[in-house]
Parts: sequence; C-alpha cells; structure tokens
Amino acid sequence: MNFPTRLFKKSTLSFQSRRCYIRRAPAPNPREVTELLTKYASSPHRPLNLSALLSFGRPLTPDAVLASVSYSLEEIPRRLATRVQSLEALPFIVGTNPYIASILSAHRESFMWLATYPTPSTLEENAKFAETLEALVEKHANDIPTIAKGFQECSKYMTNAQISEFLDGAIRNRISVRLIAEQHISLSRAIHEPNHPNVGVVNTQCSPADMVRMCGSFVSELCEATLGASPVITIEGDRDATFAYVPVHLEYVLTELLKNAFRATVEHHSKRNRGRSSIPPILTTLSAPLRLPGSTSNYFSIRIRDQGGGFPPADILQIFSYAFTTAGRGASGDDGSGGGPYAAQHVGGIAAIGDGGMGEGNLFGEITGKGLQTGLGTIAGLGYGLPMSRLYAKSVLLMQIVNI
Repeated sequence: MNFPTRLFKKSTLSFQSRRCYIRRAPAPNPREVTELLTKYASSPHRPLNLSALLSFGRPLTPDAVLASVSYSLEEIPRRLATRVQSLEALPFIVGTNPYIASILSAHRESFMWLATYPTPSTLEENAKFAETLEALVEKHANDIPTIAKGFQECSKYMTNAQISEFLDGAIRNRISVRLIAEQHISLSRAIHEPNHPNVGVVNTQCSPADMVRMCGSFVSELCEATLGASPVITIEGDRDATFAYVPVHLEYVLTELLKNAFRATVEHHSKRNRGRSSIPPILTTLSAPLRLPGSTSNYFSIRIRDQGGGFPPADILQIFSYAFTTAGRGASGDDGSGGGPYAAQHVGGIAAIGDGGMGEGNLFGEITGKGLQTGLGTIAGLGYGLPMSRLYAKSVLLMQIVNI
C-alpha cells in the first residue's frame, strides 16, 4: 500500500519529537561516591559570615590564601553533598525530568572533583586550583533557571509548598557556595595586586547611597525603555555611611525592590494622568543604628517607599511565591493577553529558559550571569524577584555588618 508522502513525513516527525522526551532514571551512585556524600553531608557546615570572609584577607598573605583554599575545599563539598542528597530525594518522576537530572549529574561531578582534590600547599598549586574553580563556578551559572524549568514541567507531581521549600534550600545553598568560591578566587588574584582596596569580594567601604544611585540609574533606564516614563529617586538620611559588605548582594535586592517600585508607580499614575510631571518620586531612607549603651547590635536600615498603589489584597499571600507576577495585569498598553510592554516576558516567562540549551542562550539564562541574579535584564514578569530578595535578606543581609 502506498501512503501519502505528507502523512508519512508528519508521522515521522511526531515519532522523533516523542523520542526526544524519553525519561530515564539517573544512574545510581557507585559505592565510593555514596560513602563520600554521606561523610560530607553529615559533617556540620561552619558558619559563613563577613568576619570569616574578611579573616582570610586581613592581612592578605600567602599563608592566608592557603588557609582560604583549605576552607573552600572543606566547606564547598559539604554544601554540594547536601544539595546532591536533596536532589536524589525528590520524587522519582521529578528526578527523571531531563533538567533536574542534568543538575543532579553536574552537582555529583563537581562534588567529586572538589572532595577528592588534594589541598594545594603552594601559591602555584593554588593558582591552578583557583583557575579550575572559576571555570566550575561558570559551569553552574544557570543552575537555578534550569531547576526552575524542571519544576515547571513537573508541577503536577509536587505541591507549590514543596517546590518553594526545595527552591529556597537550593538558592540558599547556592548563595553560600558561590560566595565561598568567589571569595577565594578573588583573594588568589589579589595576592599579586598589592594595596587592593577590597578584601576579596568584600568592599570595605561599601556606600549604600552610591548603591542606591547606581541601581536607581539602571532601573530608571529600564523603566523608561519599557514603560516610556520613570520616576526620580530621592535619597534621605545618612548618605555618607559606609561599611564592609558584598556589593553584588546588596545590588540584587535594591534592584529588585526598585524595579517593583518604579513599575508600580508609573503604571498607577499613568492611569490617572498621562503627563510625566505627575509621577511622584521614589523615596529611599538610609538609617544607621542607634548606638544604645551596652548594645552590640550592628545593622543598617534601607527603606524604599513608593506611591504605586500597593498590592491587591488578593495577591498578598502570593507575593513571595516563585513565578507569581502581577506584571501586565491592567498595565497601560497591556490587556494581560501577552502584548504591550511586557510582551517579551509573556513569551515564555520562566519557560523562556529554552527547550534545547538547558538554560543557555536564552532570556532567563542571559540575565543570571551575575551571581545568582535573576530578572536584572527585565522590568518585570518572571516572578522570582521578591522571593529571591527575601532569601538574600535572610541568608546574606543578616550577616554581621562590619564597620571599618
């Protein structure tokens, strides 16, 4: 019997498409890998704070760099082992997802490399280790969006609470691993650069006012390009304050909060008055701690206020949920159907990770290149900004601020 050519080709393509999505269970760990994972995962993590990070670089000596590499080779495998075991404990059907399986495989490989790496005893040996560690950090640049894509495909097999709990743990783990790794890489470079102003990734004179201005300038351009208007930022309070901190962490949180404030302000007031002069400013207040007698508290408050109308009461319980976003709902020029100023973000949202590159060469992957940053390249629409900002606030910003 002769089949129509068109029908035959369609059938072939359909078969090939199905073949691409065959699920396979991840290969089991060899015995020696399981034993190493158990050993490291059962060993308690040493606390990670700014004092610990600064201790390796004040003063920065060859001995301090070798102490830093020893610390890195102890602490990073411990945290990776915990993450591998968490991935292995996921429901079977979730673990067979190609995105989740690829992350598990990459974590196992990185763990084994670090857990079996001989501790460098000279600066030359450390330089080789730091170079490979930097490549390893870059290799894992898109882990979070890749995991997010996997959970998007497996959402019916886990509750929202289970997914949020797992992502919280994965992101907290990633924050600490990346911070330890990048601090050591930076110290390994700085040993050859006398009088370097920073201590690794820690800026000893971090200015919150300068950070607000920098992030505000970026968000202002983004808002102007996306919505056609932008409010100004007013900074009040202790503008001259400085302290030792990791700028990229503060940059992430400030950028996400300012993005929300800018978008809400423009959208809210564009409905009332089309004139740009009617857009009220964003008010940022910088407040150093009150020095009370006998108090050992050391913190700095940054408050961002806007006149954007706030969240609808129905959304309050969801604002810290992953992938929840109000972008495009009733915005000027956007009827919520996927057009308007957020069109690029509606086309896929977190699905914009892509189907072929496991998170590479796409919208979501492109905007996660700087640390754990998610969403810095868009004004809104991905839904990861607030939950990740809260994680930074809990995991990083609560680390002791060190005065210089």
